[in-house]
Amino acid sequence: MPLTRSATFSSAPAHWYETCVGSVAMSYSRGSVLCLSPGGFHRIAYLDWGCVANDHVVLCVHGLARNSRDFDFLAAELARDCRVVCPDVVGRGDSEWLADKSDYRFSTYLADAAVLLARATAPARPRFFGLFRRLRDAGAESKRIDWVGTSMGGLIGMLLAAKPGSPIRRLVLNDVGPFISWGSLYRLKGYVGGGRAFQSVAAAESWIREVCAPFGRLTDKQWRHLARHSVYEAKKGDYRLRYDPGIGEALRGHSDPELPLGPNFLAGIDLWSTWAEVRCPVLVLRGADSDVLTRDTVARMQAGKPDLQVVEFEGAGHAPALMDREQIAAVTRFLLS
Repeated sequence: MPLTRSATFSSAPAHWYETCVGSVAMSYSRGSVLCLSPGGFHRIAYLDWGCVANDHVVLCVHGLARNSRDFDFLAAELARDCRVVCPDVVGRGDSEWLADKSDYRFSTYLADAAVLLARATAPARPRFFGLFRRLRDAGAESKRIDWVGTSMGGLIGMLLAAKPGSPIRRLVLNDVGPFISWGSLYRLKGYVGGGRAFQSVAAAESWIREVCAPFGRLTDKQWRHLARHSVYEAKKGDYRLRYDPGIGEALRGHSDPELPLGPNFLAGIDLWSTWAEVRCPVLVLRGADSDVLTRDTVARMQAGKPDLQVVEFEGAGHAPALMDREQIAAVTRFLLS
């Protein structure tokens, strides 16, 4: 369940777990890092897939009210060739909730991401000394860091990729771009207000199927997977969504220095100046029915970056779930090429 107060975390990586993706059991480990926001320290939980020593690291970051388990299917595939780190953004999943709800902002998310990047690129624990240690440290410097972000996770990745000296080699933006209209923002904000309770996981699944229908055509197993990892049992017969309802409070009226509104603040979130600073190769994934990432926005993105790769998926809106073969293949082709 979500951790609202002090809690015991294992050092990372800790024990190994298995999840069944399709018909194949895949392994991952759980870890956590200690981060700092204006209101104090907090723990960020993450799942670590694949070989820790792999020099190709992919970070997968979820959307506004989602969590790391959304990437199980993609991570299981990428882990054959990469190390894949899937964090729970603060206030979501197994990460701690913030006492000061106004700290749920992109400046906090970017600071947390920097700590996670430091953890993911740190040298493995020393087993040898002298020459072997020097070889190990040299290998740490050559790590390839890629970022896959859905919605909010994509905005975090874009903001990081635009920073001077950014370590991000390749960036995947899943149904998000430099502009988001207020209408789309209000719709997304409506999902996180007040929190929700369900009498069973099945009841939660019914709600998730309706609210998350824009994710696309998922199988029954995939919907059950999302439902099972979207709730925790607060007490018997009382299932709650795995995020802090206070996130909704933070979305109302708090300025964020990392999220400028641009010259026409009445239009929506405007990150075109940020987009202009992104130098790495970018793949944009778009749900054909998306109201968050419009075709006009994609066209403007391409005008500024002619080498931008774009893949659109029929039958999906905001945002493609990255669970089916076609969507997973688009990501793996881009990151492994």
